[in-house]
Parts: sequence; structure tokens; C-alpha cells
Amino acid sequence: MFAGLPELGISNGEDLKETLTNCTEPLKAIDQFQTENGILLPTLQSALPFLDLHGTPRLEFHQSVFDELRDKLMERVATIAEGKDEDRYGKLKELLEKSFPLVKMPSIQPVVMQVLKHLPKVPEKKLKLVMADKELYKVCAVEVKRQIWQENQALFGDEVSPLLKQYIVAKEAALFSSDLSILHNFFSPSPKARRQGEVVLKLTQMIGKNVKLYDMVLQFLRTLFLRTRNVHYCTLRAELLMSLHDLDISEICSVDSCHKVWPNSCVQHVFFGECSGCLDLSMILCDPFSSNTLVLSTVRNLQELLSQDALPRDSPDLMLLLRMLSLGQGAWDMIDSQVFKEPRLELEVVTRFLPAMLSVLVDDYTFTVEQKLPSEEKTSLSYPTALPDNFNKYLQENRVACEMGLYYALHIAKQRNKNALQRLLPALVETYNDMAFGDIFLHLLTAHLTLLSDEFGTEEFCSAVFDGFLLNSFSSKDNVHRHNLRLLLHLHQKVLPSCVETLVKTLEPSKQVGKLPYCMK
Repeated sequence: MFAGLPELGISNGEDLKETLTNCTEPLKAIDQFQTENGILLPTLQSALPFLDLHGTPRLEFHQSVFDELRDKLMERVATIAEGKDEDRYGKLKELLEKSFPLVKMPSIQPVVMQVLKHLPKVPEKKLKLVMADKELYKVCAVEVKRQIWQENQALFGDEVSPLLKQYIVAKEAALFSSDLSILHNFFSPSPKARRQGEVVLKLTQMIGKNVKLYDMVLQFLRTLFLRTRNVHYCTLRAELLMSLHDLDISEICSVDSCHKVWPNSCVQHVFFGECSGCLDLSMILCDPFSSNTLVLSTVRNLQELLSQDALPRDSPDLMLLLRMLSLGQGAWDMIDSQVFKEPRLELEVVTRFLPAMLSVLVDDYTFTVEQKLPSEEKTSLSYPTALPDNFNKYLQENRVACEMGLYYALHIAKQRNKNALQRLLPALVETYNDMAFGDIFLHLLTAHLTLLSDEFGTEEFCSAVFDGFLLNSFSSKDNVHRHNLRLLLHLHQKVLPSCVETLVKTLEPSKQVGKLPYCMK
């Protein structure tokens, strides 16, 4: 407990023990020990007997004085560090040399840690001693740990890894929430709220203004994204940058190539020519929150073009949105191939898929207008049941087209367009890389389907949603099974009773399977 005192020429318990062992008059020896090691203030000696008369133990008195002096010293250390004295860090290093031998003494340890905290560059020898001692490492300030971490990536990785896991678990839990609502879904939290999340704030604190640590975190995120294809790592990359932006950490923001083209997370001001970090930008655009904004903007742009009788290829804004969407979707391939350049947007997406999508929008608009006409003005027009060949083809073969097709499904569900949805859902069974059965889309689709809850009372609509789409993949994908259950749990009172009975049997775990699906555990 009192290790280090002899190094400073201060007697400890062992010295007192030796003195008492070898002396002939113990009381005098104790008195002399107290005099030599007590507070060296002559006027205090005459006052101490008054404390005795009041029944105040000498230990209590000395401890209170010690605590007061320690607090004053710690305040003085902070004052020196914050001052403008050119030799302020020299003074702190001198104090560190004198106090460090007592770093294991609980009563002195806070002083040593305070000095370490305020030194911008702790002597390497002291850092190694702190890192090697688990107890010291645990209690040292994050400012000290940063200096340790920047020279020890593995140790920093051990600290960051649990936070990254916590972040991913929270994102996935949000996608499987039993609360189905179009108003409160995965994308509902504001950008400010997201970048003030627990994990983001902890990582921001750990990084501070240290560019090297920031680069390490980005490398961790790139590696994990490459290994898992989990796009939530891209979200964290974007949120971390904007959290540092909020704190005005210019030391980092000024060197992140994405910062100058991503102010306040606004996509409309991004210009590829301004960004040398194509990979970093692609990861940010791969963030589901970014791609959600991009695709929604693209659908709105198409609606505007329709009202203007304009062609997609004639819209610079639409072309920019498509390029950005393509860059984001190519993030994983870019890391995997190590070819850091903007992927080429297939021309036929613009010349063939988008016109096909516009024709589908025209069908929706025409049918909607037709339904609003007085009965005497209505024609025998029936809603088309087939989609254009180019529409289906590109849903299956092109990532950008598929993403737009999926968001078109959400768009028509939001419009409560039952006919359009029944027409589209069968085409989503076969999409590029099974994108239609991804958790984010299914999370959004199930929420949007709640707007058509009354339609689930008909066999035709139930068949289109479940038999025509959701049940086509559930047997091989646990996540689809879980989303089926989420939807049924929310709408079972609206769903046709005979359909509910069939769905319960279909979704019931097979008795031939040795273990329950993950969603049923």
C-alpha cells in the first residue's frame, strides 16, 4: 500500500517496525517518528494537544489535511497545464518524476493520473508501465489511453470491438421491432439524434482529436464491412464523421476527404470531382440512411419528369442521383477489388429501365384519375396486370434499377394503391442478389402494408402479399420468416381468418427440423 515511499526518502510502516524492534524506549521512538514524519509546521505542534482534548484522532486530522492538500495540488496541475507558461509541461514532467513512484498508492494515485492526463506527450517509459499494469490502465484518463492506443492498434481494437458489436446489435434489433409503423420506422430518428447515440459518442470521446486513432477506426469499419457486407458499418462511418463535425474537431474533419462534400449530411451538394477519397465517399453513400434519401429523391425526380413530359436522360439532377446511388452500391466491390474509382453507370438503366418505370407510373396515374371520374365518364379501362419486360429484366440484373424498383413498391404502398402492389409483388420474388428479401426493405414494406390493413380481409390481397411474395423465400431465409411473423402479429385481426389459419401452419417450425428457426427462439 505504501510502495514507493522509500524511493522518495519518506519512512513507511516497515521503517517504524524496525525502529520499534531495535529501540529500548518505544514511546520516545514513536514520538520521534511522529515529529520527523508529521506536518513540518512549528506552530502546529502546540495546537495538536487541543485536538486530543476534543477527542479528534491524529489520523483523522492528518487525513483531512492530506485530502485538502491533494485537491489543491490537482487544481494546481490543471491550472499549470491550461496556462501559457512556456515551461508548463516541463514542470508537469518534473512533478511526474517525483510522484510516479507512488502511483500504486490509492491516496496519491489521483495526483499522478491528473499529471499524466495533462501531458500532451507522456514519457514512453511511463506509458509502457501504465499499459503493462491492468489496474493502472483501467483508471487512467482517456487522454492517456489515446497515447497508448496510437502505438498499439491491437489494444485499441480490443477496446473498440465491443462498441461496434453493440452498435450492430442495436441496428438489427430496430429492424425486427414488433412495432410496425410508417411514421416510426428504422429511418425515423433524425441525423442529430443518431450521431448522439451512445456508441457514436463513446467512439468520439476515445478518438478525441487524434487523426491516427480516427484512421484506425475507419480501417476497422472497412475490414468488418468487407468481411460481413453489413451496411450498418457504413452508417457508423458517416455518423462518426458528423459527430466530430458537430464537436468542431477540425484536426480530423479537415483531413477527411468526405467532410467538405458532406456538410450536414446533405447529398445535393456532392460533386465527385471534389473528393479524392472515392472509397470513403462510397461507404458513406452505402449507408442505408444516405441511400434511402437518394432513392426517394430519385423517385420524386421521376414524378417531376413525368409531369413535365421530359426524358430521364435530359435531367442532370437525376443523372447525379443515379451516379451517387451507383457509387454507394459499389462500396463493397471497391474494397474487395482495391480499385478505387467510380463504377460505371449502365447506360441502359437510363435508356431502357427508367422509361419502363415511367410507363408503370403512367399506368398508376391514369388508373387513379379514371377512378375519380364520375361514373358516366368512366371507361372500361382495367388495371394492367403485367409489367414491361425491361422493368422485370433490370430488377434482376442491375443493382441501381432493383433499388429503385423496391422503393417504387414502397411508394405505391404508401399511396394505398392495391392494384399496383398486386401487379408488382410477383416481380420482386426474383431480384438482384435477393435484395427484395433484405431486412431493411422488408422492415419498410411490412410497415407500409399496415396502411392497407383493410385489404387483408380479402383472399385476393392476402394471396398476393403472402403466396405471391413473402412466403416464396421464407423457408430458406430465417429473416423473412421473422418479418412474416411481425406482419401477422400486427395484422392478425384484419387478416382473413382462413388465411390466418393457413399462415400459422405454414410458419410453424417443421417437426423434422432439429432446432427452431432463430426468429422463434
